[in-house]
Amino acid sequence: MASRAQVLIPIGIAAVIIGVVGMLSMPKDVKLEQTEFPQGIVKIDNVALQVQIADTKPLQTRGLMFQEKLPYDQGMLFIFEDQGIRSMWMLNMQFSLDVMWIDEQGNVVHIEKDTQPCKSALETMTCTFTNGNGEEAKYVLEVTAGFVDKFGITENSKLEIISV
Repeated sequence: MASRAQVLIPIGIAAVIIGVVGMLSMPKDVKLEQTEFPQGIVKIDNVALQVQIADTKPLQTRGLMFQEKLPYDQGMLFIFEDQGIRSMWMLNMQFSLDVMWIDEQGNVVHIEKDTQPCKSALETMTCTFTNGNGEEAKYVLEVTAGFVDKFGITENSKLEIISV
């Protein structure tokens, strides 16, 4: 009969190996708590925002994870290569967001207000949002929850990219 140590040591080694492999397989930018995003300026209707630009897969995966807050004059603009149905997740978020899906002409095609952060990795499926009405989007703009109501943003609103 195997002793307790003979059983636990291989299990411990396997757990360490799985953890290391998992960390190595994550995109580099996702692992860092402080990631430098390119900056830009956009207007949604007449409201100017300084935005962090997420235009690569690693930056899009990282998103606003771990950030403590986002003032009303700031946001994150996800820029995709082409239009499509876009899913956004709230893993490792510290606050709620309003999320706007925008087509290549700058038209807001869908809005999700007050999206709540995931409390654990297991909840990822319940805190993932898509442009549920089926309208394709080239851009997704994330802002602090309450922004959409505060500034009267609707699906008739228009995004203007000033600089990216």
